[in-house]
Amino acid sequence: MDEIGVLGAGGEGLAVTAYLASQGHRVRLCTRNPERVAGVRDTGELRATGELVGRFPVAQVASDPAELARRCRIVVVAAITTAYPDIADSLAAHLDEEHVVVLFSGKLCGSAEFAAHLRRGGAPEVDVVETDALFAARPDGDDGVRVLGTKRWNLVSGATPGAVERRAPVIREWFPWLESATNLVHRGLTDFGAVAHAPIALANLGTIDRGEELLFYLDGVSDRTVALLREVEQEFREVAAAYGAELMPMPEVLDRYYGCTTTSLLAAMRSAEPYKAILAPESLDHRFLHEDIASTLVPLEALAAKAGIDTPMVGSIITVMSTLSGKSFRRSGRTLERLGWADLDHQEIRRLLTPARSGDARTSPPARGRAVAAV
Repeated sequence: MDEIGVLGAGGEGLAVTAYLASQGHRVRLCTRNPERVAGVRDTGELRATGELVGRFPVAQVASDPAELARRCRIVVVAAITTAYPDIADSLAAHLDEEHVVVLFSGKLCGSAEFAAHLRRGGAPEVDVVETDALFAARPDGDDGVRVLGTKRWNLVSGATPGAVERRAPVIREWFPWLESATNLVHRGLTDFGAVAHAPIALANLGTIDRGEELLFYLDGVSDRTVALLREVEQEFREVAAAYGAELMPMPEVLDRYYGCTTTSLLAAMRSAEPYKAILAPESLDHRFLHEDIASTLVPLEALAAKAGIDTPMVGSIITVMSTLSGKSFRRSGRTLERLGWADLDHQEIRRLLTPARSGDARTSPPARGRAVAAV
């Protein structure tokens, strides 16, 4: 059995490590700050509480991604998406065609961005696949993780035509409830957090800015807040359709994630068990809000423009959050240039998103740009 390397020791990375170890896999953990998980490093065990309970073996805690790549043919990246370029650059020289990179979570077209950076760093054609963050989890001391909930449904996609066909069977051995997305845009826009996080945060701007405690999905939402979410969701839906994908309603997404009431989006959020204890971010400069803006809303707006679709709500959120944070997300986020798609038109990008037929070989980007195909 191949060893699995997990890169990232936040809540998601620790939860993925604990889950895979609980299934009998030999797992190595890599983080740039091993002192944060000193207890795991010193004991060789990761303590899990909440939905997953036990103490699970961790073969190593390392700080060098290159060492992880040398020891593990499967590398799971469970770090924030805005760090993908740096992580890809650190791995590129140490990967070969037998490696597999699995992203948790990719946001919108994350595997395309990661693969593009690997190529620019001189890596061979490596299968890069992605799913969403599957765990609501928080670090618990320096030796543990508290798993608040596990998504019991999600999608998987990838950066090259055959990546999912080749690698999905392995991933489904870990997570049998994953389904193949129609394409990369379908997977990236089936993301309730990307729809909800920024609008709810902005609707509660004063409370969050003052540092007051707020239950994000219970006290932070109302019928008026949901009206904002519905408009954002509609823009997601229109962009997905322009690229050949159909999104299910967000209450159904939440029900598939966690099981909840689907009579309305407000009822779904309030009945999803993991959401009942989740606090609002401590400020609007929270890294996960920046992740949603930079890695989903920015590429969504750009893809919409290619398709001739207006996205006023998404555009307004990007502008307001850029102003409040002092960052130009449209320059620093996941641009079409970073994906290698800037020189392509709407139809050319859509063709890249067309799933390959069984048996298709790995393909190179078209001559017009450094684009990567996706399934």
